Amino acid sequence: MAVTLTLPAAGGGLTPLTLAAGPAPTPAAGGWNRVAYAAAHVVADPLTDNDPWLDAAIDWERTLAYRDYLWSLGLGVAEAMDTAQRGMGLDWDSSLALIRHSVAQARAGGHLIACGAGTDHLASGPAVSIDDVIAAYEMQCEAVEATGGRVILMASRALAVAARGPEDYARVYARVLGGLSQPAILHWLGEMFDPALAGYWGAADHGAAMETCLAILADNADKVEGIKISLLSAEKEIAMRRRLPEGIKMYTGDDFNYPALIEGDEEGYSHALLGIFDPIAGAAARALSALGENDRGGYHDAFDPTVPLSRHIFKAPTRFYKTGVVFMAYLNGHQDHFTMVGGQESTRSTLHLAELIRLANDAGLFTDPEAAAARARPVFAARGVEV
Repeated sequence: MAVTLTLPAAGGGLTPLTLAAGPAPTPAAGGWNRVAYAAAHVVADPLTDNDPWLDAAIDWERTLAYRDYLWSLGLGVAEAMDTAQRGMGLDWDSSLALIRHSVAQARAGGHLIACGAGTDHLASGPAVSIDDVIAAYEMQCEAVEATGGRVILMASRALAVAARGPEDYARVYARVLGGLSQPAILHWLGEMFDPALAGYWGAADHGAAMETCLAILADNADKVEGIKISLLSAEKEIAMRRRLPEGIKMYTGDDFNYPALIEGDEEGYSHALLGIFDPIAGAAARALSALGENDRGGYHDAFDPTVPLSRHIFKAPTRFYKTGVVFMAYLNGHQDHFTMVGGQESTRSTLHLAELIRLANDAGLFTDPEAAAARARPVFAARGVEV
């Protein structure tokens, strides 16, 4: 049954949009030839008596159910990453509880999972030393590995402040990686995702920073399974991918250019660890199944329509992309409210949410248009618009 919304438009007024049903998400078909993680979001509990800006209240049932949904499609879960609002509402204690729950669930089902370890319990500041950063990293890594999880070594705001140059990064990463029981995935998160990480690896210029990062990878290759870079630059990712030490995977974190980067070229390809795979999980599974069967047409048919939506969700200020991710989960019935940890549902405008619906509809991401429209209406009504 066709259903129409009258959504606010950038030029003023309302414009009609008829929602169309897209294909239902289905489990992976055949074997995939790429490793693919979805960085998963957390579902807030809106009925907890807490201060949302100060402490997280997680709806554990819905949060873990969403991970089951991702696993059911063949995707791995990258847990407690920035998509889960790490450092933007989710503190380390809540992150560790999330990791424990998710790893236990993954191990029981034989699913793929890797978990973020960082230094976010350590406040950045001039009094923080490199030794403090190392100790903070080691504490979180030990906690993650104690659950049985593989570490994703997240970029550290405290290290970005404490480091005096590339040699400090080399020292920290050598020490932390050397203490792990299994190889880690490193994460280079660009300043467009987190302004506090500007100048990471000891240089403001990404080219110079890349040289330091590559040297660290080479020096610690036996302790590194892969690296995820999130710079929103296909050119930089490809340049780095071609220089990685043998055996180290490139995981794309580029939510603007992922179809071409995952498909690759004559010199290689990227695996995936992406926040956008959370809201487009069904399309991602179809695309990766097609790629595994060397069906390039089917791959692009599934992936390419999602790119405008992803670019919209991740538009500047990119760090607010989580709002679009959670709005999509709400519209598709994975949670019964649009309330976020830290009150982050307020970080995007009403026009932004309207355009998100248009682009998601173009990408065929609403499997039940009538239900999606019914969920959209109260959100817009609360913002003063009857759609």
